[in-house]
Amino acid sequence: MLVALIARDKPGALPVRQENRPAHVAYLKSGDTVQQAGPLLDDAGQMIGSLVILDVPDMDAARQWAAADPYAKAGLFETAELIPWNRVIG
Repeated sequence: MLVALIARDKPGALPVRQENRPAHVAYLKSGDTVQQAGPLLDDAGQMIGSLVILDVPDMDAARQWAAADPYAKAGLFETAELIPWNRVIG
């Protein structure tokens, strides 16, 4: 199943994002779970969150993947949602 992880950073957390970005990107690339991923941006082009499309067997697997993300472990996110997603195009 496909699941969208939509996460918003805590205000002022750009340094936390930057410090943990190499580990986060390595985690994204560490297996076949991530189908697409990239940062959410504000009007000035600054990173303010994340969008990750996961291909997982079930929601428990999505929750486990999200909890192990270095960004989540660093406390970067103010909010994070896991939402089942249906690919229509792409």
